[in-house]
Amino acid sequence: MNVQVIVDPAGNLLWISPALPGRTHSLTAAHTHHIIRICQRQGVPILADRAYIDAGSWVTTPIRRLPHQDLTATQRTINRALSAARARRRATEVLAHLPQSSL
Repeated sequence: MNVQVIVDPAGNLLWISPALPGRTHSLTAAHTHHIIRICQRQGVPILADRAYIDAGSWVTTPIRRLPHQDLTATQRTINRALSAARARRRATEVLAHLPQSSL
């Protein structure tokens, strides 16, 4: 099952998408539910994981290492900062605290 979850910076649950089949790629699910477009219209920045690379300029994702090329120290620092911002309250942690009937 693929469920898209939106949380605020404090980790509070804002929205849970309807479930899609588990084989659905996360970026496809985000497009299906119009998440990126809605967040952009509302001025809500998106911090996302690597599944959302190439999702558009509104979505901030880790910097991808190119083949045969290491990330610079600055790029690694950016990736760590993004990871730390996302780690405050990962969506999976939010879902784990919901009663099963809510899903």
